[in-house]
Amino acid sequence: MSRRLLVVLMNTDPGNPEELGAPFYHAAVAAAMDYEVDLVCTAAAGKLMRKGVAEAIRIDPGDPKTVLDWIREAREQGVRLWACPANLGLSGTGTEDLIAECDGLMGAVAMIQAIMDDDVRVLTY
Repeated sequence: MSRRLLVVLMNTDPGNPEELGAPFYHAAVAAAMDYEVDLVCTAAAGKLMRKGVAEAIRIDPGDPKTVLDWIREAREQGVRLWACPANLGLSGTGTEDLIAECDGLMGAVAMIQAIMDDDVRVLTY
């Protein structure tokens, strides 16, 4: 049985806040169930790993909880959070611009290797 989950946010757009809760919630639940969980933000979702972005987005406008709060809850459960280095390059930002909750960078090679590993299950959003 697989013990590792890779969550890839690729088609999730920070401009559509209703898309942002499920990936972090599912990752947090899997980590709470003692699975090893990595979550990588790439494409438009890569913006969520930049300082100031996730903290400015609320999934429910009437709820004070921000996307950064969702990210922190996932992190507290043990989810490792990764930014895409290509996304940083496209936006002209560096690792110093990443939120403290981000564990670093996961490039295409590492992501594809994980996806192809028989012991890993993948969820994409």
